[in-house]
Amino acid sequence: MKAIDIRNKYLNFFKSKGHSIIPSSPLIPENDPSVLFNTAGMQPLVPYLLGQKHPSGTRLTDYQKCVRTNDIDEVGDNRHLTYFEMLGNWSLGDYFKEESIAMSYEFLTKELEIPNEKLSVTCFAGDEDCKRDDVAYEAWKKVGIPEERIYFFGKDDNWWIAGEEGPCGPDTEMFYDTGKPKCSDKCNPSCDCGKYVEIWNNVFMEFYKDKNGYSKLQQKNVDTGLGLERMAMLLQGKETPFEIELFSPVMEELEKLQKVDNIQSRRIVAEHLRSSMMIINDGGRPSNVDRGYILRRLLRRMTRHLNKLEIDLTKLPEIIDISINSLKELYPELDSNREEIKKVIIDEKDKFVKTLQNGEREFEKVANRTKNSGKNTIDTEAVFNLYETYGFPPEMTEELAKEQNLKVDMSDYKRLFKEHQDKSRLGSDQKFKGGLASTGEIEIKYHTATHLLNAALKVILGEHVHQKGSNITAERMRFDFSHGAKMTDEEKQKTEDLVNEWIKSGLDVTVQEMPKEDAVKSGAECMFIEKYPDIVTVYSIGEVSKELCGGPHVKNTKELGHFKIKKEEASSAGVRRIKAILE
Repeated sequence: MKAIDIRNKYLNFFKSKGHSIIPSSPLIPENDPSVLFNTAGMQPLVPYLLGQKHPSGTRLTDYQKCVRTNDIDEVGDNRHLTYFEMLGNWSLGDYFKEESIAMSYEFLTKELEIPNEKLSVTCFAGDEDCKRDDVAYEAWKKVGIPEERIYFFGKDDNWWIAGEEGPCGPDTEMFYDTGKPKCSDKCNPSCDCGKYVEIWNNVFMEFYKDKNGYSKLQQKNVDTGLGLERMAMLLQGKETPFEIELFSPVMEELEKLQKVDNIQSRRIVAEHLRSSMMIINDGGRPSNVDRGYILRRLLRRMTRHLNKLEIDLTKLPEIIDISINSLKELYPELDSNREEIKKVIIDEKDKFVKTLQNGEREFEKVANRTKNSGKNTIDTEAVFNLYETYGFPPEMTEELAKEQNLKVDMSDYKRLFKEHQDKSRLGSDQKFKGGLASTGEIEIKYHTATHLLNAALKVILGEHVHQKGSNITAERMRFDFSHGAKMTDEEKQKTEDLVNEWIKSGLDVTVQEMPKEDAVKSGAECMFIEKYPDIVTVYSIGEVSKELCGGPHVKNTKELGHFKIKKEEASSAGVRRIKAILE
């Protein structure tokens, strides 16, 4: 079964169960409290999980484009993906465990025709915060899963929360038995041997966790996630996602073009190309910070591995075309934006080729220093610095060293590289936890302040200003906006003064639901209008700001305190960045 068929079956099935189909949010969130990419299906729905009314009702379903970046260095194995599609269905205070489990079982066994004997499930074992989930256990028995294929695990396996704080709860997970033999007598769905593959996760979201512990949400929610690529892989009987129709045309072309056979490099090129195209399509551009840096890292890693395969880089436009052609049934927008996607990728490739040339020059310096010191071995730290600073892979350093009759000491490289990965993951965790990690009072204030800042910049700099992204923590806000020049001190002061004037005025923050077309006609600010559902939520702050937004916001601007711009700087071409605080 093709991926597009699985997606359509899923959406139509839940539509038949009273769910409204809502559009996927863009990978790069607009008017979001803080995050750089959408990383999960529930992420755009956090305000509604916390109790805000959704314009489309209490039963929702969609597919959500997602990017997760913590494991970029793992891509190339047989399973890791940076970009993936998550199918989801939600109950916002409507049905709960029994109905959710019954629908999941029906979809898997009737729509996807997975035999009952292929399914095992897990439930929450219980602890001092929440009792054992016997309701889910009984619901699974009722639909026909035998007791011996129902397992109980603790919070590490069967409790879901995004980040450190936020809506959360016990979950039940569904696993597909691949038919491989058990690795031991203790083999079960928590084992990584490959016999059991997780295919769906239903979170029973009834708690909120903050620094003080757990409290009950005002409504009981269901939040589910089913990975499209993984399900397609299993239903097609493939060993890896790189064998399904979304990747196989590119993988086959790379195999034809390569002069050096390397399955890991082919996977990295195919995966990073797809991820990069999806990010570019939703507005991302390479830069040295945040999501731009992630995109740059993906494209440069892809280019390095094209070189490793010894594929002529002039073939890249053809490879891009093949990838778009294999994906356009799922994402027609890739076809519409084909030329722009190509331009961004090829421009970045050209820049990196120059960077590699600089790396080769730096290697010559390292080689000369090694020889002049009477040694014949390049030390580990030099090898790692070439990688970290110039993106120079160690195998390239080894190859060049061999040409000069030098050896390379790789004895400590793994330790240095692991430290580098750990730092990257920590940084990524901090960057991406954002609004998912906390939707507390201070974050809500900062979110409201971004609307005032956007409106003020339009007054001071001009109507060409549009929000390009935001990132919020409990300590500060960061706001990216379209503008081609560095702001003067006078412009910054005027902007700051205007925001504070509006704060002191005590403007009410109001919310309306209306048809999307009416929102646009009313002058509401938004980007990616085609991604919004037919009925949208519009937040107004007095007469100064009107934006499509998911919320949440304060009730009155007097709650915000004093607004202070700390820094204004370039973010990427044509985009500026303001860092500010509320005092």
